[in-house]
Amino acid sequence: MENHLLSILLAIPLVGAALILFLPKDKESLIRWTGFVVTIVAFLVSLFVLYKFKPAFPLFQMIDQMLWINTLHTYYAVGIDGISLPLVILTTFLMPLTMISSWKSIKKKVREFTFFMLLLEVGMIGVFISLDMFLFYIFWEFMLIPMYFIIGIWGGEQRIYASLKFFIYTMAGSLLMLVAIIFIGFYATEKLGYFTTLVTHFYTIGPELPVTISRWLFLAFTISFAIKVPLFPFHTWLPDAHVQAPTAGSVILAGVLLKMGTYGMIRFSIPIFPESAKYFAPYVSALAVIGIIYGALVAMVQKDMKKLVAYSSVAHLGFVVLGIFSFTVEGMQGAVLQMVNHGLSTGALFLLVGIVYERTHTREISEYGGIAKITPVFSTLFLIVCLSSIGLPGLNGFIGEFLILLGAFQSAVLGSWAFSIIASSGVIFAAVYLLWMYQRVVFGPVKNEKLLKLKDVTVLEFSIISIIVLFIVWIGVYPTTFLNWSDATVTNYIMKSLRQIGGIVN
Repeated sequence: MENHLLSILLAIPLVGAALILFLPKDKESLIRWTGFVVTIVAFLVSLFVLYKFKPAFPLFQMIDQMLWINTLHTYYAVGIDGISLPLVILTTFLMPLTMISSWKSIKKKVREFTFFMLLLEVGMIGVFISLDMFLFYIFWEFMLIPMYFIIGIWGGEQRIYASLKFFIYTMAGSLLMLVAIIFIGFYATEKLGYFTTLVTHFYTIGPELPVTISRWLFLAFTISFAIKVPLFPFHTWLPDAHVQAPTAGSVILAGVLLKMGTYGMIRFSIPIFPESAKYFAPYVSALAVIGIIYGALVAMVQKDMKKLVAYSSVAHLGFVVLGIFSFTVEGMQGAVLQMVNHGLSTGALFLLVGIVYERTHTREISEYGGIAKITPVFSTLFLIVCLSSIGLPGLNGFIGEFLILLGAFQSAVLGSWAFSIIASSGVIFAAVYLLWMYQRVVFGPVKNEKLLKLKDVTVLEFSIISIIVLFIVWIGVYPTTFLNWSDATVTNYIMKSLRQIGGIVN
């Protein structure tokens, strides 16, 4: 059973989505409960995956592989390691929370919404566990469909524009990756005698490519992933998608979907094209640092809370990219942990913004003020999550950002302290825009009389946010629990990468 555990995990939301279609449309409560139970079962199975996972083993585990398309020598191949495991756990952890948070906010076409959310979970898990490039690409593209409908049907007034922009941006980048996959697959015929898309074969063939070809293919992969991150200047689709998406869509978009881009860089861009990754590392890192500063500065002037949080994602994911291309164990460990941190903190921020939006029907910061006495529990939770996103010591954001900055500071590949020094200013800017937003929303006089009737968080809402806060504090106080998952994998990954590029192994 252990060999098929990941396939079972993948099948659970898929079977659940199929089951939803057979439920009567008017049985909304049954549909909601079915969707929630399916995501809970998937989370429990992912915990069993965690239980079976061997942290000390640095390579892929629980591999389930079978020939899929004989002509293309393409496999259904899935597996997990210390880099993909935290992201799979994050995905299955956030899904039931978003399902239950949308219980009252999604009032129309409940069956369709639940169906698309479960399909989205299939695509996300599939991306993180695929060990065949063709299979990875299918899940990568498949994920676009449910998110397109989630934004386009249940989003805000500009939902059609936002969903089309999201779809076209990602699709355009994906085509570059598809061309690169096909090229390497055909190049493999010269080495192996047959076309193949297995990731392990790509790891062998990629480093042997001629330098010029390798650099073009690296750009094709990395631009595709950069759009998904999104890395500056490919970020323009993100604010529209976040603002127009329903709360559940925003949580999953920020919490999981953006990590697919950074995960792709780790899993494919660097190990397949190590020499090109080394060559472009300073340039990609420069874009990451620009994104950190730019995202923070633009967030400062936002009037809409959701848009402010969206731009903060551009800044925070810039830290992750910087850690990835530092080619250091500390930087990569920080990047993997920060992907989880961002999913928790930003996901919680979107949930909190969604809570007050459902009561007031506005996200304009100027419409708020003085709610600390009216909603003390909400205000306390909001403060903790904001401080987490800032990177306050004792909370999760600090650990990830510290490791990333440490890795970038001592990186021989980047060759300059400037990346780390300039990026560190992003921490200060984060404090400015988040605390300024918090001060204007929570403190001061009550500007809007409607706020006097504002209700504090319900028991259910408190429970959802508190579960996330528990992990925010846990990672901040004792990060070893989570760093141990990826330690052996990351160390082996970095050492192998440094050997391939002729670097110095510290």
